[in-house]
Amino acid sequence: MIRSLFCSAGALAFTGLVSTAAIAQEAAEAAPVPNPGNNAWMMTATVLVLLMILPGLALFYGGLTRSKNMLSTMTQIGATAALAMLVWVMWGYSTAFGPEGNAFFSWGVPFLAGIDASSTAATFTDEVISEYVFISFQMTFAAITAALILGATAERMKFSAVMAFVPIWLTIVYFPIAHMVWAGGGLLFEDGALDFAGGTVVHINAGVSGLVLAYLLGKRRGYPAEPMPPHSLTLTMVGTGLLWVGWFGFNAGSALEADASAGLAMINTFVATAAAALTWMVIERAAGHKGSALGFCSGVIAGLVAVTPAAGNSGPFGAILLGILSSAVCYYFVAKVKTKLGYDDSLDAFGIHGIGGIVGAIGTGIVYQPFLGGPGDGSTALGAQLWTQTFGVLVTIAWAGIGTLVAAYIVKLIIGLRVDEESEVDGLDISEHGERAYN
Repeated sequence: MIRSLFCSAGALAFTGLVSTAAIAQEAAEAAPVPNPGNNAWMMTATVLVLLMILPGLALFYGGLTRSKNMLSTMTQIGATAALAMLVWVMWGYSTAFGPEGNAFFSWGVPFLAGIDASSTAATFTDEVISEYVFISFQMTFAAITAALILGATAERMKFSAVMAFVPIWLTIVYFPIAHMVWAGGGLLFEDGALDFAGGTVVHINAGVSGLVLAYLLGKRRGYPAEPMPPHSLTLTMVGTGLLWVGWFGFNAGSALEADASAGLAMINTFVATAAAALTWMVIERAAGHKGSALGFCSGVIAGLVAVTPAAGNSGPFGAILLGILSSAVCYYFVAKVKTKLGYDDSLDAFGIHGIGGIVGAIGTGIVYQPFLGGPGDGSTALGAQLWTQTFGVLVTIAWAGIGTLVAAYIVKLIIGLRVDEESEVDGLDISEHGERAYN
């Protein structure tokens, strides 16, 4: 009898184990698994965006400065990116893409708690990718956006002030705007704003923030009376090439899959940039100057910036038109408006990224339409989409401008923003870092 009871209990236990195992197996089979091809592409795209920062942006900006500020410019960019990466993991990702939230920001557990190697993130279809890969990809966007601002403050902002400003700015400016534009429930996302890879989140955000800082810092000593030409257009050209290559990760990677949308973003990144680069040089000739290497580099960046929000939201013809328009408008702001208004945007962060981002973000509403070969289905009227895009631009300008003022004044009150006159004359390489780029 006892033997019989044990056998019965054993049978029940075995049955329970089998049932549990079966349930676990079914759950495992039902759990989404990252597509290896998409995952591999997104890992590649993430590394390409890192290439944009180091060495791309560092060489591009560094070459545009005077030789006595070369290392300080590159060091500020590298250190800013490194700090942004740590802040992103500590609380940035949960603030921008957390599981709960409202129209302006989200919240979740900091330090990526609860996320492991099996966690996944949804793409635009039924596919998923590793959440760690998605986190890393978005992390590089936060890093390069903070670094882009430094083009407006080059040659006069304290290194300590940069390091204090970055986490405050990321928290009150970048993370909320990223949530508003790219996260479900976000204000501009729900409004239907089109921003494929960061025209508002990255370029308008960085450009406007740079302009605010440029006004707060004041002009460089001797500007504009003293000539301050780039010390190495060779390095700027190398940086430009690295930025263009890395931008394919930026734009095509924002499809989140190795699919047709990524292919569309890829060709648009080619043709819009090519059109913008040549347009800038043609305008130089029309203005009575020679087509310059600096003009070519400026045109490349203007085209890349403008096509960013439109990368997967335009046909190639529309992307070419956007590149031409952006190059022309950015040239006008860099060559004419900056001089008239008298602000010292050292490396034209606002003149190219801010203005190019505005042109691209609003223009996306036009090139998205099917009559220009865009992927839109015509369900949204052109006027309605243009207003949506314009509203997104206005919100970004206001949020970035006010948030940057708050962050900058906090830093100014605590440690100050600008180096002293002697340090500026000596150059920030020596005064801030005790090194020289060249012997």
